[in-house]
Amino acid sequence: MKFQMNRRQALISMGALGSAAAFGLPARAATRNLAVLHLASHAPSFIAFERGYYKDAGLDIELKFFEAAQPMAVSIASGDADFGVTAMSGGLISLAQKDAIKVIGGALTEQKGVTGAIILASNKAYEAGLTDPSKLSGKSFGITTAGSSFHFMAHKIATANNIKLSDIQLRPLQKLGAIVGALTTGQIDAWAIQPNVAKKMIREGAAKQIGLVSDYAPDYQVTTAFTSTKNAANERDMTASFVKAYSRAIADYNAAFVDNKADDAERDALAKIVHKYVESDSPFETAKQNLIEGAMRVNEGLALSLGSCVEQLEWFKSEGMVKDAITNEQLFDTSYVKTI
Repeated sequence: MKFQMNRRQALISMGALGSAAAFGLPARAATRNLAVLHLASHAPSFIAFERGYYKDAGLDIELKFFEAAQPMAVSIASGDADFGVTAMSGGLISLAQKDAIKVIGGALTEQKGVTGAIILASNKAYEAGLTDPSKLSGKSFGITTAGSSFHFMAHKIATANNIKLSDIQLRPLQKLGAIVGALTTGQIDAWAIQPNVAKKMIREGAAKQIGLVSDYAPDYQVTTAFTSTKNAANERDMTASFVKAYSRAIADYNAAFVDNKADDAERDALAKIVHKYVESDSPFETAKQNLIEGAMRVNEGLALSLGSCVEQLEWFKSEGMVKDAITNEQLFDTSYVKTI
């Protein structure tokens, strides 16, 4: 069917748009994609989406799901997604050097005294003596890709235990699900992962806990918020609106699950939102308890732990995974949030 608009209809439409502007009504925003993973660390992404915080900020956001951090960075660089919240990867840093991506904030963080990423051993490896991270030499360790957060965590664990990283067999398995399967079946010996995944595996008898990443990297900025360089430079109002909306959800999440300042009704309401996207195959009460027990702090206002991020950048350089020439200014735009 072919639709046509005559001059009178066009003028009416133009008048309606003008009226909307005159009365201060927001024009319909273009749809923007937010790259996410099915992890509890992305809880604020889901909370802001379900509670309408993005819409309140004038953004029409859709969630775009991924299986690993590197493809998220590629998606932002290509324009398939506008924002992402995930670990700094070698791929992300390389894209920043090409002026395609900017890190604009910090999200999930390791904090001493708060259970963060858990170091796991397969049942087979545990029974063979892998009961502590100090025994990882000669063992295999699951990562998604070279230059991923899992790779960096392996480095921090190895360094703290005086183990050469080259003495640990890193197994790149691309997707989180593949690593879960490999650890469960004993095809790899160890892994480190956020508590909602780790505790589920422990609860189901699929793996054993042998340590905590926070013991080796207490101030590690695990995930960052990033967008395209174009958005950061030329779409400042939109980018600031995203930070504002996401920050509202962070405040909800921390109050309910980290600082225990929310009442039971609020905690349940938020847990139900997260359960739609994380551990949706588990009973709600089980998933809620796992979320509570495994909650990690997300930086208020998306504040960026710049020292930790620079440490990661320097490590990537030392390992030859990114070029030495990349500067902090190419990677970070610190104009949107507080640095800590």
